Amino acid sequence: MSAMTTATVSLRDLRMVYGTGERRVLALAGVTVDFPPATFTAIMGPSGSGKSTLLHCAAGLDRPTGGRVAIAGKDLGSLDETGLTRLRRDRVGFVFQEFNLVSSLTAGQNVALPARLAGRRTSAGEIAAALAEVGLADRAGHRPSELSGGQQQRVAIARALFNRPAVLFADEPTGALDSQSSRQVLDLLRTLVDEHRQTVVMVTHDPLAAAVANEILVLADGRLVDRLTGVSAESIVARLAALEPTC
Repeated sequence: MSAMTTATVSLRDLRMVYGTGERRVLALAGVTVDFPPATFTAIMGPSGSGKSTLLHCAAGLDRPTGGRVAIAGKDLGSLDETGLTRLRRDRVGFVFQEFNLVSSLTAGQNVALPARLAGRRTSAGEIAAALAEVGLADRAGHRPSELSGGQQQRVAIARALFNRPAVLFADEPTGALDSQSSRQVLDLLRTLVDEHRQTVVMVTHDPLAAAVANEILVLADGRLVDRLTGVSAESIVARLAALEPTC
């Protein structure tokens, strides 16, 4: 069985070009990588290295200029826009730096919102279980303004996991949080991988956050230049510093 079918997410020779002529920007230059089941991968690199572009292409938010993306064995290039939307809804979870909760809805209503929009009926028990999984069983009736930043991000994670996706993509999930809330969110993501066999792919600029992952992919100029495992935050800082241009 090939890696394209055994990995939760597979990228093959992924390329992305923006603009033409003098405005042409090569954002991804042939990235090939697999994200296996039940693993936590961090993606790092200097500004403009292609981190967010890689995440957006891997999640089916953007179509790459070239190469292949597969999620749970399904080639995204074979899907039309309706099929791609359905796959993202059913197989992909998203968490962003800004929590993107609906301010007028309670935590429980925010968790159930994607399922409701998809026409799926939900039960109070399902919602309660989802919030309990992220340590917020007693916050179902609270609106976002009544929750801390860390609690809002955990609601966003519960919402992203509500349909039991194959992969959870997180774009700077701790970027708007203080150190204590960041640690709680990272501990939750680690638990999801270790105890619930969730696949997590996270873009981050924070070496402390990246050090929680099983593996760190380092990008530079749209290319995968390093893969780090079992390293400290200090080692990550040193590796990234070596990629920064000198003046």
